[in-house]
Amino acid sequence: MAEKYDVQLQLREEELDIFKKWVQTGEVTIHKEVVTEEKTIVVPVTREELVIEKKNLDAEKTDEMSKDAETIRIPISEERIEIVKHPTVLEDVTIYKRQFQENEHVEETLKKERVHVETIGNAKIIDKETEKQS
Repeated sequence: MAEKYDVQLQLREEELDIFKKWVQTGEVTIHKEVVTEEKTIVVPVTREELVIEKKNLDAEKTDEMSKDAETIRIPISEERIEIVKHPTVLEDVTIYKRQFQENEHVEETLKKERVHVETIGNAKIIDKETEKQS
């Protein structure tokens, strides 16, 4: 009597599962730098000076007038430079991140199992899928 052999063989193949994750690729540090600059500015200033002009008219009359001497005070002024510094906005700098997509090609080798049948002697094999006899 012939023995019956039922043997099951599982065939496997590799499949790809693709995941994406965020990875830090760099870092940017942003800061403001203060640069000093010497400025030379020419500013015209006005000053007063007192000019006294003498005219000798008569020597005798001058002696009489000197007895009643008068003092006259005349204020003398000049412009002084005052410097006031104040900040002024030059420009607004906007900093932001933007995202864009590009396609990246990934190649991977996958394994797949197939049945390979070797026969010794005069064995008959029937392939149920193709109903082909060998």
